[in-house]
Amino acid sequence: MKKSKIFIYLSAFLSLAIFFASCKSIPSSYQQPMELSRNILAVGQLNENQLADYFIKHNPSARKNEIKKFAKIYIEEARAEGINSDVAFAQMCLETGYLTFGNLVQPEWHNYCGLGAMDAEHPGERFDTPQLGVRAHIQHLQAYATTEEVKLNKALVDPRYNWVHKTKFIEDIFGLTGTWAMDPNYAAKLERILQEMEGQK
Repeated sequence: MKKSKIFIYLSAFLSLAIFFASCKSIPSSYQQPMELSRNILAVGQLNENQLADYFIKHNPSARKNEIKKFAKIYIEEARAEGINSDVAFAQMCLETGYLTFGNLVQPEWHNYCGLGAMDAEHPGERFDTPQLGVRAHIQHLQAYATTEEVKLNKALVDPRYNWVHKTKFIEDIFGLTGTWAMDPNYAAKLERILQEMEGQK
């Protein structure tokens, strides 16, 4: 009887020792990778600092304080309409080449999603301020991800908003291929950006 008790105590001790040893093997700085939603109608998880940190890795010449302010606009405008700010910011990065532009749309137009940009005769919509440009982008995403019954919370600035409701409806980034853009790899490019964002600590 005495030996069996000793055996039980010894087994319990060894189990505890193994448990604590396994815990110590994980660095104290370890963090689970973030999991960002790919849905258009979702709450973004990244704050302006995290979005700016990601952006600067791809465009080091940009001023971080300005990008933080810009990212904050995205977060606030997206929150107002129930749009995923992580997805919207990722799409802006893709569409503008991290604000380097270089295609039809010009930087001073504040068009961050290629809105209305089709060809030389239709180079894209123009907005007076960065905030209005971001708002138009968010409203365009909202049009894609909702039906006409869902109303905007802010004044309409997207000139193509009502047209979208009549022709498009998607739920996540994968639905943007063939609707928002004809590039067959469009969603895959967005997915890659979001995966990079998830890898941040």
